[in-house]
Amino acid sequence: MSAERSELDMADETIAFVGLGIMGGPMAKNLLDAGYTVIGHNRSQGPVDEHVEAGGEAAETPKEAAERADVTIMCLPDSDVVSEVMRQEDGVLAGLSEGDVVIDNSTISPMVTEDLAEEVRDRGARMLDAPISGGEEGAIEASLSIMVGGDEDVLDRCRPILEVMGETITYCGDNGAGQVTKACNQIVVAGTMEAVSEALVFAYKADADLEAVVDAISGGAAGCWTLDNRAPNMIHGDFEPGFFADYQYKDLRIATDAGEAYGSPMPQTELVHEMYKSMVETGRGKDDNSGVMQVIEDLAGVEARVEDD
Repeated sequence: MSAERSELDMADETIAFVGLGIMGGPMAKNLLDAGYTVIGHNRSQGPVDEHVEAGGEAAETPKEAAERADVTIMCLPDSDVVSEVMRQEDGVLAGLSEGDVVIDNSTISPMVTEDLAEEVRDRGARMLDAPISGGEEGAIEASLSIMVGGDEDVLDRCRPILEVMGETITYCGDNGAGQVTKACNQIVVAGTMEAVSEALVFAYKADADLEAVVDAISGGAAGCWTLDNRAPNMIHGDFEPGFFADYQYKDLRIATDAGEAYGSPMPQTELVHEMYKSMVETGRGKDDNSGVMQVIEDLAGVEARVEDD
């Protein structure tokens, strides 16, 4: 893709989408619904078959996907997987051409992102780190918040693509800044999940009406996304995943590792990191990240639940 192409031309671009999981699958479908040609690749075949059934095309390798596309989007679990998918012999880097763009919607280390962006530039292409927030619902409804690091002119050209998948697109700075911003997001999200969990278990132990507590504090200074969107399920023991707890744990490891690298104190985040580690180690990693409430319940020796009618 030529650097001179205007953003109005982006609708004609072919997109490769690598990673068709709980987030990537719906995001790729939104691009298909918007009229883009989307070439899908995934490590397991099932999501690729679903992508093809929805009208997409398939690629056998990340290299093939990137070779056939102008813009390659990745939505993968962690730094190690992104690095492998990029750098392996049949990986994305091997399929890039002059002027191509890589958009990484994964949440990974800012330091790894900076290294990968340099390798992409060496190929004559450019990269945006563009981690996402909003969970499975946001991916399905195209209401994601997308935090972008990289060259602002590349963001300008790719904004129409990102706007198909997300509602809020924020430019955060050079490569790595998107990942730093996502780490900040996860620090706040996880800390809030932990705080709401403690509050609900405390309310239950004190014989308060859990539904009344949620209604009351949602309308005051404590009001937040977690109280509105997760607390009603939490008090009914519904931890069906919108965002896996083991992904939250991974994201907190990224945050605490980056905090160590940059010399930034993170006392609360270190504690919350240990709570999510406990979720994973007790076999709850595939629960929703709001399921951290169960760790508090274990410590309290109760289940803070509202009885279903």
